[in-house]
Amino acid sequence: MMPLFAWRDNSCDPRICSVKKLERAGMIRVAAKIDKIPKSTLLLDPRSPQALSPADRIAPSLTVLDCTWETLEKVDVGEITRKRALPFLVAANPGHFGRPFMLNSVEALAAALYIMGEKQQAHDILAKFGWGLRFLEVNAEPLEDYSRAANSAEIVEIQSHYY
Repeated sequence: MMPLFAWRDNSCDPRICSVKKLERAGMIRVAAKIDKIPKSTLLLDPRSPQALSPADRIAPSLTVLDCTWETLEKVDVGEITRKRALPFLVAANPGHFGRPFMLNSVEALAAALYIMGEKQQAHDILAKFGWGLRFLEVNAEPLEDYSRAANSAEIVEIQSHYY
């Protein structure tokens, strides 16, 4: 089981925040400051030029940036050097259903876990949400294809068939 972390900027309503729900369930550790995240973590960052792949499963932990898209542009991730972007996937969350690349934090974590071979953990975190397992259904084919890739270059090639 991969340890999960999140940096939250507290811009969303904590009553409906997906990361807060995972935190209440004891499935993720949340930090209010980036420097409280382990430096060795694999950070999901859509600004990264490198795609996440199964080769990244060696990471000791996985971290998501839980903030608005506007805030993301201003976030300085400090000393965290291992950053990856997710490949093409479609959101299933109620706020962005059907929109490509508009995953919420839990969908992003689940996608990364699935691609890195932690399929049961991906299922478990999504199962906390009424809509959660729909994410796996909507993205079943690309997630399976991505999970069989050898590296980031193959992920980009596979992505081109969906995007």
